[in-house]
Amino acid sequence: MIAVIVPVHNEEQTLALCLNALSVASRYPLLFSQEVKVIVVLDNCTDASKEIALACNVSMIEISVSSVGAARAAGAAYAIACGAYWLANTDADTVVAPDWLWQQLRLKAEVVCGTVGVVDWSDHGAAACRLNDHFSRTYIDADGHSHIHGANFGVSTQAYQKVGGFLPLTCSEDVALVEALIAAGEVIAWTAAPRVVTSARRHTRARGGFGDTLLAVTDEFD
Repeated sequence: MIAVIVPVHNEEQTLALCLNALSVASRYPLLFSQEVKVIVVLDNCTDASKEIALACNVSMIEISVSSVGAARAAGAAYAIACGAYWLANTDADTVVAPDWLWQQLRLKAEVVCGTVGVVDWSDHGAAACRLNDHFSRTYIDADGHSHIHGANFGVSTQAYQKVGGFLPLTCSEDVALVEALIAAGEVIAWTAAPRVVTSARRHTRARGGFGDTLLAVTDEFD
């Protein structure tokens, strides 16, 4: 079984798009009808995220720790208990391509680190054009990159358990896991093949993550 883990904290505006895209990806023909379990981990949600997850007919866990690392770890533990051999990870403000899962698996790697795309910079107002230009010039969206994004990450259950899994961090839990995997000798597929589009919103959920990195760049424009 393939598992997809989606940590959620008050994501009612984006969650349905995320889950609909995962539903399409789970039925990609070249997966040859492998079972795909999408696991939504609701962490301290006070909006309609739970109702949206229920309507999308996905597996669901509820926790109250306000930690994306703990949320991913809880989702991974549930997935492994269900028999998952592959743990794909994305975010609730992210839309994956139809072949996203297949692209991760076809590499036959223990760890897959993908890139992200952004199509809507409007939340940054007057800085949107400059931020888009900066991202286009400085971000390496190609094989051989060195980016780590929880929004586009996959790991085998064997490799994940070897290093102890996600730490209960409020941000950079993905970076910590990849660093542990490298230290353990796992070979990383640094690839641009699995495609996702993620949010460039200013009001981020995980402080210190991708959104805050973008905000730091806009501050440099002032």
